[in-house]
Amino acid sequence: MKTLNDSSALTTYMLSFIDSSNTRCAEQLGEALKVFKVVILKKNEFLVKEAQVCAHFCFLESGILQHAIEIAGEEKTTYLALRNSVTSSLSSFLNQIPSRKSIKALADSKLWVVDLKSFKDLIIHNEAFSQFYHNLIEKQICLIDDYRIDLLTLSPEDRYNKLLLTEPKLLQEVPLHYLASFLGISSRHMSRIRKNIK
Repeated sequence: MKTLNDSSALTTYMLSFIDSSNTRCAEQLGEALKVFKVVILKKNEFLVKEAQVCAHFCFLESGILQHAIEIAGEEKTTYLALRNSVTSSLSSFLNQIPSRKSIKALADSKLWVVDLKSFKDLIIHNEAFSQFYHNLIEKQICLIDDYRIDLLTLSPEDRYNKLLLTEPKLLQEVPLHYLASFLGISSRHMSRIRKNIK
């Protein structure tokens, strides 16, 4: 894990969640951005390992991060973060408790990260960041709710087709076995589905 300072897409991403017509908010956003630092993860390096405490809340500017847990010696993918998204082992980060999952780079990745002390300070004292975080969490809760319902109501084929429509980048950039695990199906079944759709 090494750091590297240069420009990012973080500004554009955060602006999409706040009222950018508010001049004060725009100024505060500039202050918030100064707190973030760049971290480069090489392929197969970890942002956090299971049972460690997650030190950062981060924006993924480029690369892919896999959230995974281990069950009976088998790795299960719970989430895949792609470029221009925010991610963390949030419960571990906010409560400073051991993470129940690992977050690993599946490709070289560039992250903008903030530590807990700075994060809490921004939430309390920076209206723009607080608005960004509130709107982000609201959106994520809706997405998680949809994902859970899809797991219970959609067939594997329908889940794959939905992913094809909503997240085509995942299908292009993420290896098959990670996608299969994320969708809750076997790699063999995933191969059959892809063959039938092509």
